Amino acid sequence: MGYVVRGLAREGSFRVFAVECRDVVEEVRRLQGLSPTATAALGRALAGAALLAADLKTGRVMLQINGGGPLGEILAEGDAEGNLRGTVQHPEVHLEPREGKLAVGAAVGKNGFLSVARDLGLKEPYQGSVSLVSGEIAQDLAYYLTISEQIPSAVALGVLVDVDGSVKEAGGFLVQRMPQADEEDIASAEKALSTLAPVTELLSQGLSPEEILERIFPGRIEILERREVRYRCRCSRERVEAALAALGREELLELIAHGKPARVTCHFCGRGYEIPVEDLRRILAGLERPH
Repeated sequence: MGYVVRGLAREGSFRVFAVECRDVVEEVRRLQGLSPTATAALGRALAGAALLAADLKTGRVMLQINGGGPLGEILAEGDAEGNLRGTVQHPEVHLEPREGKLAVGAAVGKNGFLSVARDLGLKEPYQGSVSLVSGEIAQDLAYYLTISEQIPSAVALGVLVDVDGSVKEAGGFLVQRMPQADEEDIASAEKALSTLAPVTELLSQGLSPEEILERIFPGRIEILERREVRYRCRCSRERVEAALAALGREELLELIAHGKPARVTCHFCGRGYEIPVEDLRRILAGLERPH
């Protein structure tokens, strides 16, 4: 099981986060039958969701990415308990690697947007959106945080896929500059980030999330929290019945007229639900009952 850490660097001049989530990404790959390209793209998005969710005390955060590329829409969600889930619209899409690297940017596309929604249990979730700059996801997330949330940020996300399609490494880090950072702090961080090896290479060397942050800020890291991350879908029979109720009276009557159970599949985890006709009638009766 992987984990995410949250901390400070250089006496509070930077907020820092790092995650290792190989097991989560491998579980999603296995459940959804992802191609290597889809695995890398969705894995990066899941790592990004884990980093943003690490700053939550309650609630959840969702990344929505649609760049007009062949993978289609990507959704990744993380919550304050460390639960992650995600899906990609076209999991079978695979592009040939370019210069030894999976062609994530081309598969995602950059003619579109990245949206971040934070549901903190209030009436309306906070949502922001920016145009994609590369489709590589990490650069796009850094741009979102810097422009939309006005926090200068550096993001690295990586997924290493083995020759058999399984996930060897997955993770990332987020560094955010605070207003009190001085020129020396900024110069030091920029130099370290510019010379740092790719995150999958660091993970392959056996470095932990804490050790990756130490590479950027040697001896200047204070870890505030460590939180396990795991794959967990929020789907349930109750949610499926609520979704069927939301279809409305006419569509429910049509389903009942077919005389067969309604079959619903969760697009996040692939779990199937079968709702018998008598339950469809019960759902319909609930709609027609005066409130």
